[in-house]
Amino acid sequence: MKGLEGWAGRSVALIGVAAALYVMAGCSSKPGGALRRLASGPMASLVVFDQPAPAPATPFTDAAGKPHTLAEFKGKVVVVNLWATWCAPCVKEMPTLGRLAAAVAGQPVVVAPLSVDRVEDRANAEGFIGRFPPLPFYSEPTYALTFAIKPPVEGFPTTLLIDRQGLIRARASGPADWSSPQAMKVIQALETGG
Repeated sequence: MKGLEGWAGRSVALIGVAAALYVMAGCSSKPGGALRRLASGPMASLVVFDQPAPAPATPFTDAAGKPHTLAEFKGKVVVVNLWATWCAPCVKEMPTLGRLAAAVAGQPVVVAPLSVDRVEDRANAEGFIGRFPPLPFYSEPTYALTFAIKPPVEGFPTTLLIDRQGLIRARASGPADWSSPQAMKVIQALETGG
């Protein structure tokens, strides 16, 4: 009887180890699991990609007209918000991005609102962003970046979440409260590689 009990105990232990390995393998084979769990409340529109793609190399300009690419931010979490002054949901969402930028100041996080306003409306867009410090002003009026993103952006606002390796990990279509505790948890998960 003792031999049978020992065998049964070892079998249960082996089954437990096998189950733990199975669960661990399942967790590691599903990229974005942590982000997916955080896609609720104000972050409910967050779509997390199983196969993150590199951020496009399409250039855009800053307030001084200097060209930039998203690759410049590699090593930081980047929140890219594609917006326009003619887009009412974008205008409503922008204060939350300003509060997010203030909350993450000094951290390896960049909040980059990128205006798709026409060239002739650039001054208006720049003035609007100026109301929400510390947000920088970036512009890309040709829509080249919106089409370079896969799948292409279909509406505004659209927010891309890019990890430290320069990969687009998630996208939110439509307005969201980027100053919410849920949004901060998403940003923190990206910072820690979640």
